[in-house]
Amino acid sequence: MVKNNSVIGWDIGGAHLKAVLRDATGKVLAAKQVYCPLWRGLNELVTAIDDVLLEMQATQHAVTMTGELADIFSNRQAGVVQIAQLAAKKLTGEVRFFAGNAGFVPLNLVEHHAHDIASMNWLASLQYLAQQVKQALFVDIGSTTTDLAILHSHTPQVLGFNDAARLKSDELVYTGVVRTPLMALAQKIPFNGDWVNVAAEHFATTADVYTLTGELPLHDNMNDTADHAEKSVEASARRIARMVGMDATDAPLSAWRQLAHSFKTAQLNQLELAMLRQISRLQDQQSLQVIGCGAGEFLAAELAQRLGLQYVSVTHYIAAENEELTSSAAVCFPAFAVAGLGLAC
Repeated sequence: MVKNNSVIGWDIGGAHLKAVLRDATGKVLAAKQVYCPLWRGLNELVTAIDDVLLEMQATQHAVTMTGELADIFSNRQAGVVQIAQLAAKKLTGEVRFFAGNAGFVPLNLVEHHAHDIASMNWLASLQYLAQQVKQALFVDIGSTTTDLAILHSHTPQVLGFNDAARLKSDELVYTGVVRTPLMALAQKIPFNGDWVNVAAEHFATTADVYTLTGELPLHDNMNDTADHAEKSVEASARRIARMVGMDATDAPLSAWRQLAHSFKTAQLNQLELAMLRQISRLQDQQSLQVIGCGAGEFLAAELAQRLGLQYVSVTHYIAAENEELTSSAAVCFPAFAVAGLGLAC
């Protein structure tokens, strides 16, 4: 059944599809994240959209994306256009695409606004929060990347509006809690009382780290493992041991858990420096708070504590029937936000 004036916000990524259904009052009725390895082909997106539509329907659709960076596309503009065409074909009702500061555009204007649409899901989140928040550092830690952005006087204060500029400004940090290869976190790591060189191989990912630390729920760990094996603690220990040239049987499980904490610290250090760079741009940091979301929200909270800043979860800004639905919408926050922006238009 389709409720009048309902809207589904879609965040089409390169590895996941996220969707949030909101009614006319803005209340969350459903939220879902689906594994969507877009690099394998657009058929993966077709399957993922079908999966979502089994659980939610709406009269309006608001779409944002980052999947145009997938290497099945010759360039980002081609990716934006092809993703938009597929979405418009699959979805019934009014379908509009978030084009950043240009607002929402219909399919026939997507090609013209491709550079405004590409990888703008973070801006949808920021624009939505700006309606309610005066000053904050927004931190969205996902499976693959982290978005950092300053809100000041209810206005996004950002340096970059595309991936290249945001990478340069540390507003986009290519590190997340599921897909990041551990070789991207450190070249040397402390283990067994020494500094050990880290193998430059895709033996393990951050999903293994946070499986071993017990911080990553299985429902947020959707990606294939590095060795395409199971996602148990024991399997994660086996994979992380390979990063230092060893087998899991060469040390007790407690040692591999400690190694995981060392990789976690390396990732926290990367993110803390990027956050400090954003904070340093503010003259008045007295009332600054950190607002966090994403599959790695647990890291955002820990980083705020490190920096001595107040932490607020985006769940504070989400209205839903129960805590589980609120948490699901928080993991899919750009989809939640773009749905809200769509309702307001």
